Amino acid sequence: MAALVLRESTRLRYFTFFYLYIMQGIPAGFGLTAVVNYLIGQGLDAPVVASFSAAVGLPWTLQFVWGPLIDKYQESVLGQRKQWVVLTQLVAVLASLLLLLVRDPAAQLRLMLLAFVVHSVFASIQDASVDAIAIAVVPETERGRVNAFMRGGFLLGSSLGAAGLSWMLHRYGFFQAALAQSGALLVFTVLTFFIRLERTDQLLPRFGAVPAPARRNVDNPPVSWLFRELLRAMLEPRTLLLFGIIALTYLCFGAFGWAYSYHLIQRLHWADSEVSILQGSWGSVATLCLIVAGGVLADRLGAARLQRWVMLVLGSFLLVFCALSFTWHSKPVATLGLLVWNMADPSLSVAALPLLMGLCRPRIEGSQFTTYMALVNLCGVAGSYVTGWALKVMSAPVLGFGCGLVVLVLLLWLRRLPRPVA
Repeated sequence: MAALVLRESTRLRYFTFFYLYIMQGIPAGFGLTAVVNYLIGQGLDAPVVASFSAAVGLPWTLQFVWGPLIDKYQESVLGQRKQWVVLTQLVAVLASLLLLLVRDPAAQLRLMLLAFVVHSVFASIQDASVDAIAIAVVPETERGRVNAFMRGGFLLGSSLGAAGLSWMLHRYGFFQAALAQSGALLVFTVLTFFIRLERTDQLLPRFGAVPAPARRNVDNPPVSWLFRELLRAMLEPRTLLLFGIIALTYLCFGAFGWAYSYHLIQRLHWADSEVSILQGSWGSVATLCLIVAGGVLADRLGAARLQRWVMLVLGSFLLVFCALSFTWHSKPVATLGLLVWNMADPSLSVAALPLLMGLCRPRIEGSQFTTYMALVNLCGVAGSYVTGWALKVMSAPVLGFGCGLVVLVLLLWLRRLPRPVA
């Protein structure tokens, strides 16, 4: 079999980062869409479900911890940082198997939450490792398209987790859905063993074998140096402002998405399986095409310009759609809103992630990018938690209209930043 070497094949890079993000997307779609909608459908209070959602997402906010650790111990005979990917994939599979102990999700909420949180911890380390490898391996001219394949893979995985596993959950039970997820994760883990970063990398670890000292000293910098460089990079004024705009935009998009799903199930009495299947199936092909096209545009036109377009279109959509909330009782209108909003996060990511990658400095790229993603994830977790309580005092349309206003204000702020941000 010909060697599968990331640095030597553009197509292999597209395929690898695509399937690695499918692997991340399946549990995300299952836990944060199918299971959350199921719990809402079971009549659990909004704060309870919001707390569950926030807790599952909380480990992803700790990526700033994993980044320096991954950069500190980045060298191995498997390839730079690949040992982190393989190890965390294996543990994530084991954590997924814990879900097989859950028979009644609503009655065994704590056990199910524990299994999802343990999985999220190791999946977040895997994600940090994969992102660091992508920054190191992917040429700058390919980053927009590679990010498109990443987000497309995550979308496809989320669709399978949300729609496919929701269908299995309602038809065959939670055990079968959890078993299907665990089987898929195991297949992807085995596939990872056969992909090398460099031609000289080993497929399997050799215990007792260590890299040459000269190379190890170069690739494994001191932790104190990592943190000093990370702090210096993060606090650069233009970088700090740009990241703040991106993070707050993610918060607004996530807040409305969670509130809208809750509104459809609790206020308009949609079946939770119907919402999950719509979120994970219809429109996914169109969204995938949009993501790939966005990746090409990000490379050709510049990620900063694309980000401004995304914020303008989706911020305006929020204002108009929420102002017309009296039409949400019409199923075609409500369905259209759900499908359009299914494209919000992937569309923003295609533009924003190449921007954030471009801000990362050599040798601390893993630490810097995972810190960015940890803070973005923190915004998402905070958004879902706060939204659960906010829905006690305001409706989803009011919340969404406010989010739209914030996004457009952020867009004006973004336009005032110096131009060379792409």
